[in-house]
Amino acid sequence: MKDFSTEADARIVIDDLLRQAGWDPADKSQVLTERSVQSSSLFVAEPLAVYGKEAVQQTADRDEIPTGRADYVLMDRRGRPLAIIEAKRNAIQPYTAKQQALPYAKTIDAPFIFLTNGEIIYFWDYQNDDARIVNSFYSRRDLERLVEMRATRKALATIEIPEYYIRQGETRQVRPYQREAMKALDHAVELGRRSFLIELPTGTGKTDLICLYLNRLIQAGRAERALFLVDREQLAKQAIEAIQDVLNQYSSYWLRPGMGRQEQQITVCLLQTMVGRYSEFTSGYFDVVIADECHRSIYGAWQTALTHFDALHIGLTATPSAYIERNTFQFYQCRDGQPDFAFPIQEAFKEGFLVPYKFATGITVILAEGAEVEEETYDPSEFERKWTNEDTNRKMMEEFDRLAWENFRELAPGQKIGPGKTIVFAITKHHAARLAHYLNELHPEHKGRYAEVITSDVANADDLIRKFKREDYPQVAVSVGMLDTGFDCREVLHLVMCRRVRSPILYQQMRGRGTRTAPHIGKEKFVIYDFFGNHEYFNDSDTDIFTGTGTARAPGGVRKPPKPPGDLVELGLQDEWLHAVSYVEVGPEGERVDKRDYLTNWEKTVRSAVNDDEIIRKVRDEEPLTPEEEE
Repeated sequence: MKDFSTEADARIVIDDLLRQAGWDPADKSQVLTERSVQSSSLFVAEPLAVYGKEAVQQTADRDEIPTGRADYVLMDRRGRPLAIIEAKRNAIQPYTAKQQALPYAKTIDAPFIFLTNGEIIYFWDYQNDDARIVNSFYSRRDLERLVEMRATRKALATIEIPEYYIRQGETRQVRPYQREAMKALDHAVELGRRSFLIELPTGTGKTDLICLYLNRLIQAGRAERALFLVDREQLAKQAIEAIQDVLNQYSSYWLRPGMGRQEQQITVCLLQTMVGRYSEFTSGYFDVVIADECHRSIYGAWQTALTHFDALHIGLTATPSAYIERNTFQFYQCRDGQPDFAFPIQEAFKEGFLVPYKFATGITVILAEGAEVEEETYDPSEFERKWTNEDTNRKMMEEFDRLAWENFRELAPGQKIGPGKTIVFAITKHHAARLAHYLNELHPEHKGRYAEVITSDVANADDLIRKFKREDYPQVAVSVGMLDTGFDCREVLHLVMCRRVRSPILYQQMRGRGTRTAPHIGKEKFVIYDFFGNHEYFNDSDTDIFTGTGTARAPGGVRKPPKPPGDLVELGLQDEWLHAVSYVEVGPEGERVDKRDYLTNWEKTVRSAVNDDEIIRKVRDEEPLTPEEEE
């Protein structure tokens, strides 16, 4: 900490901080210094109308008027006081100067107070909140906006939650859980909370919800400018599309690297970009900061990009609260380790807000057991990292393609073109290219357009994503990382796991690529083709939805640390299915069997047999069997 042993030393720093916030301390139309509260020109004999209120009048009872000085007075464009600054040397904690500064501000009817010692700055909207630490002074426009919003502020309860809204040209109903989430936020805001955490499963409309709530805050005079932070380009694209669709009455833009700042109401930005640019903004520039998938955004320098802004902070996550880091709850000031609102994924499936899924599972001998060629052992965990086998990859693609064409109309009766939109999750970019090539070989009639590789190093990846979402072809997108999380395509009917997954959060995100509803094609279900035993590792099934961490050991050896990239060894072996690809067993009438019901019924049958079968009774009671019974 620098040594500001006197208030004069602190003021040198304060002047510089004011300049950084856009103020000119030498311009007396902007900043007044060392103003006596009673004798300055700010104290007048006639009532002074300031922001719709009357200033203190000079009366015979002058004892009620405080004496002293305001270190700084910040003025608006019409010469009215906006805020006072109480300056202290750094040995004094500025928060303790609240009661000294308050009478000065009230006397001249300045609605805001800054308390600082040159190191720490407190901002105090004394009519509404306690003083809180901020990273910078507010600009003149920041303070003027707060005054303007105060004049239009309404109780959130008086703002009606709409029944419907327009999204992508169709009328959508506000869902019950979205309505409850907005009410929970209303309650927390009215209590004076400034940080909030919302947990909604992937595919349940987090972005739509936040657009609706942002409109609500603006209508209530609680916000005018908002920042929407994401950590992936695809999330940024989807956010700006949703904002410009649902909130088209407000100006918005995507702040990209190298782009100049624009004075628009809603800014979408990559967190990685904002980390290097937050100092371009004052702490009061944004009224609301939304962080999508916020559990990834609160560490180190990334957190600084959030805390720089003195705003309402709303965190969105699809990660169940039991698996969110404690730091996330602390940042959003959640009590008892619980979000402000959560909608469990089980309820989302039960109520039809997410599409259920089934598994097509199988594993080849080589993927399960590895291989030994010329006394060299090839561990299955190093498949496509150290070695590859063409026949293994072809078998996965052939089996997926066969099943997908057989069942796509069952999954979505309105799907006209087979096999329906598909995402294949590959291990590496080279692996993705081979899988796409094998799929296109299966369908030469489409001249290479049936499957496309969509990875970060593909020059036209954005155009391919647009085509995948909006056009008939490609039907299959083969990707590494780029489409695992945050990718929104409602028509996806098939997810193909050609890679090992051991992160519970990533597994749930990948599964979520297929859960969105698509009424226009009658989507009733989607299929996860799992060739690496991932759902077994996480004990996931369509009847016992995984929401936690894996406890089982999947087939295929032990995962080893990745090795430096190099040429893969092509084994050139013929592979075969160790466990043929199959769906979960169905009952005699064609209905799906719940594994838990199956186990329960099996137990009942065994217990019943004990009473009816003499041999089973003897085994239970450890009685010897006759020779005839043993046979």
